[in-house]
Amino acid sequence: MSETETDDTVDADDEIKLVMAMIRPDRLGAVKQALAEVGAPSLTVTQVSGRGSQAAKKGQWRGEEYVVDLLQKVKIECVVADIPAEDVVEAIREAAHTGEKGDGKIFVLPVEDAVQVRTGESGPEAV
Repeated sequence: MSETETDDTVDADDEIKLVMAMIRPDRLGAVKQALAEVGAPSLTVTQVSGRGSQAAKKGQWRGEEYVVDLLQKVKIECVVADIPAEDVVEAIREAAHTGEKGDGKIFVLPVEDAVQVRTGESGPEAV
């Protein structure tokens, strides 16, 4: 690279990633443990409903038939900067896996910036 060229690449150590997973609620404990073991104990958990490749379930209540096509899932969000997002993805995948339809999905998104409210720190240090 010449002196007039600039290096616009981002150092991999400075990248912040959001790993978001939708999993079965009964796998949450195993996923939390797996994340702690890879050094990513901080997470946000939200109860969500959704549908994917799992078939809808039919039921009956007071003689009326109904269809449940939105299934209960747990959304886990984990923002990482100091450990590879790939390690977090693999930990979630292994802990959430049952081999059945409906095990879930994992998404990895770039995070432009992070700011810690208490200290005002920003960037990877805030994570």
